[in-house]
Amino acid sequence: MKPVRVLIIDDSASVRQAMTAILGEDPDIQVIAAAADSFAAARYIQEEVPDVITLDVEMPRMDGVTFLRKLMSQRPIPVVMCSSLVEEGSETLLQALEAGAVDVILKPRMGVAEHLNEAKLMIRETVKGAAKARLGARRQVRAASPAQKLTADAVLPPPTGRAMSRTTEMVVCIGASTGGTEALREVLEALPANSPGIVIVQHMPESFTRAFAKRLNGLCQVDVKEAEDGDTVMRGHVLIAPGGLRHTLLERQGARYVVSVKEGPLVSRHRPSVDVLFRSAARNAGSNAVGIIMTGMGDDGARGLLEMKQAGARTFAQDEATSVVFGMPKEAIARNAADKVIPLGNIARELLQATAR
Repeated sequence: MKPVRVLIIDDSASVRQAMTAILGEDPDIQVIAAAADSFAAARYIQEEVPDVITLDVEMPRMDGVTFLRKLMSQRPIPVVMCSSLVEEGSETLLQALEAGAVDVILKPRMGVAEHLNEAKLMIRETVKGAAKARLGARRQVRAASPAQKLTADAVLPPPTGRAMSRTTEMVVCIGASTGGTEALREVLEALPANSPGIVIVQHMPESFTRAFAKRLNGLCQVDVKEAEDGDTVMRGHVLIAPGGLRHTLLERQGARYVVSVKEGPLVSRHRPSVDVLFRSAARNAGSNAVGIIMTGMGDDGARGLLEMKQAGARTFAQDEATSVVFGMPKEAIARNAADKVIPLGNIARELLQATAR
């Protein structure tokens, strides 16, 4: 397969150099140009249309979100926003996702070697995932190069096979990645205030999930917040796993469910990992749970969804037609992990029906 051709746009020469080096280490990626601002980028695009653009948020002459909106109205290209993300700037990145960006990455930062290596991996995987994004017309799917990765075994052991007996409350676990921010908004906006408790893993950089949860909380009838260790999963509340540094698991304490937010290695190339959340639901909730896997690249969550199904949970996968990237649902469907494949617009209704008592 041909490599993913990438145009880097950033006003910092050091960031352009670092991004070029990081992406250039992957044989499946080719950096065709690095532009200092939007106007230089426009000239490059006239000469050669890239498969993916990485776009800085704050730039002179024209900011990244303005350029993104112009690009999407004239020549849609998958765009990954690249930010030195601080919480105060998260709202701008949410605007970029609403304007058509398919994902967000953090600018490379020097630090502990392990974390820097993880950051490099996430940058490359996100760019390759963006190349598969469907912006209106279906794009040709590129095969990502295989990479060694840990499974949920690195965080907790597999389910015992004993399904948890039913209780009076149900819990819903949802996993999503590329394209998931807007897809989750559509699902959660359609839920009534008394919906069952929900725990969500959406692949995001650190510090971004708090702003994402705050935005959803202002749009939805359910209460939405970033999950904290020990939070109770309760009716009418949605917990978003904090991004970047820790995993989020579902645990049972007597007759109630709580979340555990704990450190651990990357699982299925992600942290937080959908596989980890789903496995914890299989172990601790069994038939009291519903699992939903949505748009995203790769296979994170596919194995865990199957474990949930085998433990007695109802399981669903988003269909190809409504997925920005069909990787995660496709892998789950291939494993026969989903009881039902449904379009995005039907997920809220199916969720409510599956949890009705």
